[in-house]
Amino acid sequence: QVQLVESGGGLVQPGGSLRLTCAAAGFTLDYYAIGWFRQAPGKEREAVSGIGYSDHSTYYADSVKGRFTISRDNAKNTVYLQMNSLQPEDTAVYYCAANTMRSSVAAAQAMTQHEYNYWGRGTQVTVSS
Repeated sequence: QVQLVESGGGLVQPGGSLRLTCAAAGFTLDYYAIGWFRQAPGKEREAVSGIGYSDHSTYYADSVKGRFTISRDNAKNTVYLQMNSLQPEDTAVYYCAANTMRSSVAAAQAMTQHEYNYWGRGTQVTVSS
């Protein structure tokens, strides 16, 4: 059974940090582009960050550039999202997803949500004092 499981969410004060983990079971993340998406209450789900496999490409939404860092450990079949300088507007449910049709996120359309065919259930991140 193919599964993506997110962990590492929680409650953090503004300016704090969290590291989210996306672990895969039932298939290997090798060769695939992996994305992190988030959905805040009352808002549409949006792309936050992505990482390719073949070309080590990365994508960051403008709102998180310089604060978030995505990485992958292929040996552990895991992708991470290090989130620093968190702000209340970062509060959302964070999802990881795999795009088995791409191995790079360099293309402009690489973070299109409908291309991502495996999704985790999400982890809640709340930034509040």
